[in-house]
Amino acid sequence: MWADTLLAAEHAHLARLALWAMASLLTGTALLAGLRVRRRASPLLDHFALQVAAWGAIDLLLAWAARGSLALRDFGSARSLERFLWLSTGLDAGFVAVGVTLAAAGWMLGRRLGAVGAGVGIVVQGLALLVLDLHLATQLAALV
Repeated sequence: MWADTLLAAEHAHLARLALWAMASLLTGTALLAGLRVRRRASPLLDHFALQVAAWGAIDLLLAWAARGSLALRDFGSARSLERFLWLSTGLDAGFVAVGVTLAAAGWMLGRRLGAVGAGVGIVVQGLALLVLDLHLATQLAALV
């Protein structure tokens, strides 16, 4: 019975990831389009929007590819998923740290607004992925 619950949690996780990815892709694309239409130059917004759109596209592809491989899991496979999720949350935290570093370095080393925008975009995406992965990891920990 817990295998069904885990499968449902994985489906819900991928749905949330796909929803976040679509929102990111649409937001980033709309922001870039708006800047182009208004013919406004904003390195901060340009680089932020590029990060958001690119991460959204990649996350959407990953969610789409992963949904085809979902299946009922045995205990060993569930433990492997749990280890993978904790690795993923560590990587997500690393993305946040990289984004903070990029934004801070861009600001301190010459007020480079493009670097600040890219850094903030990475932080936003890393935090969102961290929350999503932690949610599934805690659900899985309760089952295993």
